Amino acid sequence: MPPKAPYQKKLGKRGHIHIWQVDGNLIRSTFDPEFTNFGQHFHFHYIPEYELWLDQKLVIDERRFFIDHLLTEWKLMKQGNPYETAIVAADIKEKTERYCSQKIKKLTEKIENFDINKLHLKLLGDIKTKLSVWSIDGCLVRTLFFIDFTEGGHHYIYDFIPENEVWIDNDLLSEEIPFVLLHELHERKLMKKLGWKYHRAHRHASQLEWLCRQGKKIVTVELKKLGWK
Repeated sequence: MPPKAPYQKKLGKRGHIHIWQVDGNLIRSTFDPEFTNFGQHFHFHYIPEYELWLDQKLVIDERRFFIDHLLTEWKLMKQGNPYETAIVAADIKEKTERYCSQKIKKLTEKIENFDINKLHLKLLGDIKTKLSVWSIDGCLVRTLFFIDFTEGGHHYIYDFIPENEVWIDNDLLSEEIPFVLLHELHERKLMKKLGWKYHRAHRHASQLEWLCRQGKKIVTVELKKLGWK
């Protein structure tokens, strides 16, 4: 359990399982930098067995999709299935729920002709004018392209992202954006210029992000090294 309890608000129950809104920023900054949008006990051991945790930053419209995902994941892993098996089934359940949503149906009907620029919400800045950083509609990305998209990404992980762009999920808290941006820029540099594979680059980027979150390095200084103005 994190040194400071991350609980913010109880969102409800599903049977004997309690659903909590938690401070994800607190968890990532003080305990587990790999905690993402949500979690359950069998994937994150510090979460009590009969609880589901949802990050405070999540768009309310997506919560029900994530809850169904977590319940599927939780049940299968409790039965002894590995995470790799459980997440596939949970993703299928989540996709089904998303496509049953009338709001999302209207969007997915035109996916073949979807203009990727419609995902752009706000230009956050440029890196030496060759790389644009965009705040994007994370819900749409998860629905139309990759259901496990979280926090941010770039072309060398997701081929649907233009090569000269870095995407930052719009459901991030403003105070977390510099850390996620640093992670994505550093990871992208390692993959593009040094040819590192994703998992190696991700671990290195996570280490740098963690040092900045802990105050052992200054995030603005590290961003400037990568060309951020």
